[in-house]
Amino acid sequence: MSASEANSNLVENNQPKRTLTGVTTTGIPHLGNYVGAIRPAIQSAQNSNNEEDKSFFFLADYHSIIKCSDPKQVHESTKAIAATWLACGLDPEKVVFYRQSDVPEIPELAWILNCSCSKGLMNRAHAYKAAVDANLSNDVDADHNVTMGLFGYPVLMAADILMFNATHVPVGRDQIQHVEMARDIAGTFNHKYKPLFTLPSAVVDDNVALLTGLDGRKMSKSYGNTIPLFGDGNPQVDPEKQLRKAIMQIVTNSQAPEDPKNPDDSVVFEIYKAFATPAEIADLRGQFEAGIAWGDAKQILFEKINDEIAPFRARYAELMANPKELEEILMMGAEKARRHSQKQLDKTRRAIGIKPLAKLK
Repeated sequence: MSASEANSNLVENNQPKRTLTGVTTTGIPHLGNYVGAIRPAIQSAQNSNNEEDKSFFFLADYHSIIKCSDPKQVHESTKAIAATWLACGLDPEKVVFYRQSDVPEIPELAWILNCSCSKGLMNRAHAYKAAVDANLSNDVDADHNVTMGLFGYPVLMAADILMFNATHVPVGRDQIQHVEMARDIAGTFNHKYKPLFTLPSAVVDDNVALLTGLDGRKMSKSYGNTIPLFGDGNPQVDPEKQLRKAIMQIVTNSQAPEDPKNPDDSVVFEIYKAFATPAEIADLRGQFEAGIAWGDAKQILFEKINDEIAPFRARYAELMANPKELEEILMMGAEKARRHSQKQLDKTRRAIGIKPLAKLK
C-alpha cells in the first residue's frame, strides 16, 4: 500500500495515525539507511500537524541477536544508530524513541501471539524459506543452523507493531510480508478472543530512493559496499575524509573524460539524484552528456552529500562521546513506550483469561 492510500483509509475510518519504525542494531548507519529510512521518517514526524497522530521509533536490539552473535557489535551499533537518529533531527520530545529491550511487555506479547499463530504461516516466511533452500542446495538438513529466533522472527515483529496498535509501518518491499503476517496474527487473535489489535498497513514510499552501493549492487552491509554516514567509527580518521574516499571508490566505466556519458547508467548520478534539486539534477545531466570526467562527477557528488550531512556530524560526535545522554534519552522513551505497552498487555492478558482471581483490599 502506498503512503497516500494508507492515509486515505485512516481518514475514512476516522482513526488517528500511528507510525512505527524499527532499525535492527547490527551495523553502522550508511548513506542508504539515511536516504531510505532516516531522512523520510524524520521529515514525516516533523510535518505531522495532528496532535492525535503518534510516531514510534525503536532500536530493534532483540531482532539483532537473530543474525549477530557478537555482543560488542550489537552494543556499539545500538549506540551509533541512536546517535544517528538524534543527530539527524529526531526530536525525542515529540516522538516515542525507545530501545526494544527496555519494553518487557513486547516479548511477553510475542509469546501470547505465538500461541495463536499457526506454524504454517511461519513456514512461508521469506527468511526461513531462503535458509531452507540454501541448506537443501548444499545437501544438508533443511533446518541446519536455523534458530527459533529466525523461524519466529515475524511474530516478534508482529508484537512490535501490535503492542502500539500501529496503523502505518514504513518498510521496504522485502518487508511487506512481515506486516501482512502481523495483520494475519492480529486477525486470528481478534477473532479468537476479542478485537484488541489494529490491523496495520505496510507503507512503501515509491518516491524514496534505494541507493546503489560502491560496486553497483544494492547498498547493503551484507555486501560490504556501503558509504558510511558519519565514518566507520574509527576516531583517528576524519569522517569527512572517509566520506570522500568512499565516494571516489564508486565503480565507473572506462570512458575517457571527453566522452559523453549516460547519466541513467551511472551510480554516481543515481546517488546524486537523492540529494539534489531538480535544477541541479538537470545541470549535472547536461555535464554527463557533455563528457564530464568521472573524478569531477564524484567530487560534485561528495560536495552535495557533504553539504547536507556535515551539520549533523558535530552532534553525532557529541552523542557518541557522551553515552550517558543517549541512555537518558532512551530511558525517557522507554517510559513513554511503557505507558502504552502496559495498558495493552493488561487488556491482552485479561482477554485470554490471565487476570486476578479477586480484588484484594
